[in-house]
Amino acid sequence: MKIILDAMGGDNAPDANIKGAVKAANEIEADIILTGNESIINQKVKAFYGKNSISEISSKITIRHTTEQIEMEDIPTQAIRGKKDSSMVVGFDMLKKGEGDVFISAGNSGALLTGATLLVGRIRGIDRPAIAPILPAHHGKFLLMDAGANTNCKPLNLLQFAQMSNIYLKNTLKLEKPRIGLLNIGTEENKGNDLMKETYTLLKENAEKYGLNFIGNVEGRDCFTGEVDSVITDGFTGNVFLKTVEGVGKLVKVSLTESLTKNILRTIATVPCLPAINQFKKMTDYKEYGGALFLGVKKPVVKAHGSSDEFLFYTTLKQAESFVKSNVVQKMIQEFEKN
Repeated sequence: MKIILDAMGGDNAPDANIKGAVKAANEIEADIILTGNESIINQKVKAFYGKNSISEISSKITIRHTTEQIEMEDIPTQAIRGKKDSSMVVGFDMLKKGEGDVFISAGNSGALLTGATLLVGRIRGIDRPAIAPILPAHHGKFLLMDAGANTNCKPLNLLQFAQMSNIYLKNTLKLEKPRIGLLNIGTEENKGNDLMKETYTLLKENAEKYGLNFIGNVEGRDCFTGEVDSVITDGFTGNVFLKTVEGVGKLVKVSLTESLTKNILRTIATVPCLPAINQFKKMTDYKEYGGALFLGVKKPVVKAHGSSDEFLFYTTLKQAESFVKSNVVQKMIQEFEKN
């Protein structure tokens, strides 16, 4: 297996990308191909590890040299079409040609989604692919569909998000009957705007046909109870939801740390509770959950967080390997071709 990693994408590139790849190389079976400027990458390797090239650190990591880079401020379609030798476009080309099994990038989100759709291609039968991050819940986790790929959706799109999440969760988390909920402002069937009302009806009517365990509407506060496995919404709402969750998680961690270390007595009293506190911090840290999968395209694509550090690239690489091993994309293709 080969994982393609955009070494030049993200706020902390290429430093965090390189360090994450080195950290993951000894823990995963896959080989890692870094797309990016070889000279810059090896200069960083020299500074970080005292080696002349990354191959001296691990034989499992290689570089595909590129001369261009898609910046965060670039217009997505223009960047994908105009920067043919960028680390992102070259990564997509390699994925499409079978030179790698999954592509990861923390770069320009719009360009990544555009490239995945235009260069790799949508699965036949899927109208719009979606970003699907994993989020923590009580004694578990849940999948959020969509987290920002589609700001304007039709009921059919949300039905397909439910189908894709159902296939994904069955094959990766091995859930026999994933519980699928529709994010809404109330649990009653008649709640929400026209999109949510029509989607509710569509999901209810097609649940048996597509083998969906649709549990109805769920409110934002109920997503973390451990009673829902997939939360379906449009990309605008999903992106606001995701970033709010990340912000609250950071607030809790900072506030908890400040409270427990306010004075020497509190610090001493905290010592016996440190294992539980650290476990709580780990559960609420989005970095533990890797990147967001881009479901609905013909090959595995993973959107890493734009501010990914070494640890998040490390967890995303491990996640990507599991994603490929599950063969979920091929299973998704087979399922939608039947419909």
